[in-house]
Amino acid sequence: MGKNIEISEKIEKYINNFSFKLNSVQKEIIDYNNTLGNEKRMQVAISQCHFLHLIIKISNIKNVLEIGTFTGLSALSIALALPDDGKLTALDKDKETNKIAVSFFKKANQDKKIQTIVKPALDSLDELNKQKYDMVFIDADKLNYKEYYEKSLKIIKKGGLIIIDNVLWHGEVADEENMDKFTLNIREFNEHVSTDERVEQIIIPLGDGMTVCRVL
Repeated sequence: MGKNIEISEKIEKYINNFSFKLNSVQKEIIDYNNTLGNEKRMQVAISQCHFLHLIIKISNIKNVLEIGTFTGLSALSIALALPDDGKLTALDKDKETNKIAVSFFKKANQDKKIQTIVKPALDSLDELNKQKYDMVFIDADKLNYKEYYEKSLKIIKKGGLIIIDNVLWHGEVADEENMDKFTLNIREFNEHVSTDERVEQIIIPLGDGMTVCRVL
């Protein structure tokens, strides 16, 4: 059996160099995020942008819900992959980062595909309970992951995808001695999904780890 490779920063750069190229506005978002200091950690990895793009294309996804938008890199990656009649609903409670994200969406000519809702995502999910989505991407506050996941299951189509970011939590989920509340929460969430008979799932080691669930 082949040995799994450790994805170092050098290897990740190599992978990105040999993947398809980012849109110019995606690059602008990354450059902007690089000025934010520690907040940059909220950005998805470039490899995750590529993955979201391809999974939307190959799955013929048209209607997407995003929970947690930050400055818009993942949302723009999703919108660029959607067909002309596709739609992304992006939920985030931060008014300031939402303004920045919307400005990038307009610059990329993707704002007509994207509806942003600025309020706590749990409230928005309750209001959207009659909608049906092909895909939900969850990348918001970690302590509410289980609630986001359960509410997403109520609005996802059969055969649809729920993708959750940060499920490896910097590798800390595998450290049995780490007992901080965020690590414990992600660990509990991963256990919940792994035993959920409503989905079939896999954890993919891209960025900080992504769980991809197909709803049965």
